[in-house]
Amino acid sequence: MRLIVVDDDRLVVDSLKIILGAQPQIEVVGTGADGNDAVALYAEHAPDIALLDIQMPGRDGLSAAREILERDPSARVVFLTTFSDDEYIVSALKLGARGYLIKTDVAVIPPALAQVMDGKRVLEGKAIEDINFDGTGVDAGTTRRPAAFASLTDREFEVAELIARGLDNKEIAATAYMGEGTVRNHISSILAKMGLRNRTQIAIAYLRG
Repeated sequence: MRLIVVDDDRLVVDSLKIILGAQPQIEVVGTGADGNDAVALYAEHAPDIALLDIQMPGRDGLSAAREILERDPSARVVFLTTFSDDEYIVSALKLGARGYLIKTDVAVIPPALAQVMDGKRVLEGKAIEDINFDGTGVDAGTTRRPAAFASLTDREFEVAELIARGLDNKEIAATAYMGEGTVRNHISSILAKMGLRNRTQIAIAYLRG
């Protein structure tokens, strides 16, 4: 697979180029330091995967990924970051990114990239269910329930699953045939039962499950 690696930390870029380049199946074809570099490198090399840092001075990785995916919806963008931040994870996956990896887990990066090439999404090195964040896809309730959601009723789990697909309360109400007040009540119950603070944490718990 052919990669571009973009990160504002030159040491990280050089290290990844050495580590990933040592893998027989990986070729690093370009490196950069910000979002503008990412867009330019993708246009120049048409890599199999764009491995991008999220937080960079100037133009960040999310903005670059958005432009790359608008130009090429089939692009495989994988984010690499220092912190496992729930808000960033949801933003990245909503954009259509194929993965979100932590820089400190260098050993998981090559196998995770291989999974991306096989059509999977990866979150922190592990494959996750390929959720459609426009709200389409398999019907809620048909997928295997993660253990973390065992305490929820069927309707609560259905709401949690729809939250993980990026739907807001109005969309959940229309999809699940319930009132918005009922949706809010279910969300409050989910948060209380699972000890979570907000709907973003519900989505991440689902994805990690």
